[in-house]
Amino acid sequence: MHLFAFGLNHQTAPLSVRERVAFPAEGVALALRDLIARPRVSEAAIVSTCNRTEIYCNTQDPGVVVDWLAGYHALPIGKVEPYLYRLPESEAVRHAFRVASGLDSMVLGEAQILGQMKDAVRVAEQAGTMGQLLNTLFQRTFSVAKEVRTRTEIGANSVSMAAASVRLAERLFPSVSQTNVLFIGAGEMIELCATYFAAQHPKSMTVANRTLERGEALASRIGAKAVLLSELPAVLPGHDIVVTSTASTLPILGKGMVERAIKQRKHKPIFMVDLAVPRDVEPEVGDMNDVYLYTVDDLAGVVQEGRERRQLAVSEAETIIESKVGEFMTWLNTREVVPVIRALRDKAERLRRLEVERALKLLEKGEDPCMVLESLSQGLTNKLIHPPTQALSKAAANEREDTLALITRIYGVHD
Repeated sequence: MHLFAFGLNHQTAPLSVRERVAFPAEGVALALRDLIARPRVSEAAIVSTCNRTEIYCNTQDPGVVVDWLAGYHALPIGKVEPYLYRLPESEAVRHAFRVASGLDSMVLGEAQILGQMKDAVRVAEQAGTMGQLLNTLFQRTFSVAKEVRTRTEIGANSVSMAAASVRLAERLFPSVSQTNVLFIGAGEMIELCATYFAAQHPKSMTVANRTLERGEALASRIGAKAVLLSELPAVLPGHDIVVTSTASTLPILGKGMVERAIKQRKHKPIFMVDLAVPRDVEPEVGDMNDVYLYTVDDLAGVVQEGRERRQLAVSEAETIIESKVGEFMTWLNTREVVPVIRALRDKAERLRRLEVERALKLLEKGEDPCMVLESLSQGLTNKLIHPPTQALSKAAANEREDTLALITRIYGVHD
């Protein structure tokens, strides 16, 4: 088993790079099966969020997986390599534990990443790319995350992306209750944002989604109306706040559409929060005078509020994680010797059966049972002791001392 993890996140790569290697949710299973088809890759799982793209795998050749990531997204390896972190064995375990516990997030202690990792595992299981190594890794990961959140205050006073969006809006508008809010998408992130904004009782709320059924489901929960994405050009001018987070691989709000909306609004400002990776709003929109556009990276400063108290819990969380990494590596190292132990037992069993069969034949011939038992024990002992004695007698001069020490330790032989 060769555990390996690598990827990039908000700390190592800008948004312009992260969005180029992100995996749309509906495409992860296909990507996993394509990766597993590569030589020397036996297990894989992909975690792809707005802040990170990471691949956890069981592979004897990590370079194959790194090359695959760049090739799958049609990027030269040189465009990706500078931003990647590569984590073998215990480093990969430690990283998984820290990510799930919220220690590696833009929002220290945030809990959403744990659900996203569980989703990644579920997709990998459905795609058939999970095996014993990754199954054990992630089950331990979820257990560690639960223990960290139970025993420490790592999640105390956490300011989510959703809450940060509301705080920014409150800085621009005298009162959110006097605004019209448009949500684009109907996924988990939009639902979180909608919940926060709904608590401020805006004048109206609209949910725009690719499928009307899912949009209406969210709209009914927050007291909003639902429209299709195709209706955006018509409804955009009527909204002061726009929050978007879809799985689209191309921008949904282009500069032209926003320019027309601003003109219809007579240059009344629009506040936009783009939480999607890849981005839903063309970057050029942010250069417009009457648009206040924020991306996930722009929210970093806001979500750091309350970090001081949570920072005190980090050392305690790290201690828990470190002990659990040691436990996992002990399990992993044990698994690596299991095939050898099994082979030794199989060989011993074959020798035992041969001696028993020989003894039974002697008994059938009427031989003295005591002599047969003596012969059986001597024959079995000689066969079992033959390999180490042969290793000692045939060891080269520069190997003899190490071989002697090894056999002495294994058999508990003392002068």
